[in-house]
Amino acid sequence: MSYALITGASKGIGKAIAFELARHNYNILLTARSAELLFQTAEEIKKKYPVKVNFISLDISHTNATQILYDWCVGNNYDVSILVNNAGYGISGTLDCFSLEKNTNLIQLNIIAPTQLCQLFIPLLRKQQAGFIMNIASTAAYQSVPYLNIYSASKAYIKSFSRGLSEELAGTNISVTCISPGPTNTAWATTAGVSDKVLKLGNKLNMQPEDVAEKAVNAMFNKRTELVPGFINKLGVFMSWLLPKKIVEKSTGNLYK
Repeated sequence: MSYALITGASKGIGKAIAFELARHNYNILLTARSAELLFQTAEEIKKKYPVKVNFISLDISHTNATQILYDWCVGNNYDVSILVNNAGYGISGTLDCFSLEKNTNLIQLNIIAPTQLCQLFIPLLRKQQAGFIMNIASTAAYQSVPYLNIYSASKAYIKSFSRGLSEELAGTNISVTCISPGPTNTAWATTAGVSDKVLKLGNKLNMQPEDVAEKAVNAMFNKRTELVPGFINKLGVFMSWLLPKKIVEKSTGNLYK
C-alpha cells in the first residue's frame, strides 16, 4: 500500500481525513506541531485500521520545514501517492491589530507552504500509478471577508492555485482537488478569535469533520477539481456570487467585526 501525507493532521478536518484515507487502506503519514497529539492520532488509527502510520512533528510555516518534510518522506522510502495540504489557521481583526510577524506567518502557512509542498511532491506523485493532491481552502475563498481579510485572501489563493494546477496536470496521472469547507465543528473559530456572533452562527451551521472528510476524499478519488461540502455552504457561495460585492463585504464585515 502507498502512503497518504496529511498536514495539520493532529485534530479537526486533517485528523478526520487521515482516518478516512486509512479506511480506504492507505498507509498514513501525519504532520503537525504537537508530537503528543500526533502520537495519539497515530495510535488511534492503528487500533482501528490495519495500516502503517508514522508522524513527524513540524511547524511547516517555518523556513525549510517543507523541505525537511519532503526529505523525511524520501529518506524513509515512503511511497507517497496522496498529498493533503490541510494545515492552516485564521486570525480575526483589522490588518494592523496583529504584528507583521503574525500576519506573515499566516501567509507562510496558508499560501507558501502548500505551494512548496505541491512543487516538491509532484515528481514523487508522477511515479505512482495514480497521484492525488487535495488542497483545503474555505467558503471564505469565494468573497473578501473584512476582519478575516488575510485568511480569506489566502484561501482564495489556494482555490485559484488548485484550479490552475489541475489544468497544468491535465493528461498526467495526477489530479488536484480543492475542498472549501464552511463552518465545521473544530477549534478553528476559537483559535481565530472570531466574534460571539460568528460562534453562535457556527454552532447552528457546523458540519462534523468526519462528514467533511468523507465528502472530500470521495471528491478527490472522483478527480473533481472543486468541492464545497454541504448544501447550506453551497447556497452561501452561490449568494456571494449573486449579490453585489459591496453588500457581501458589508454583511460579512459586520459579522466578523
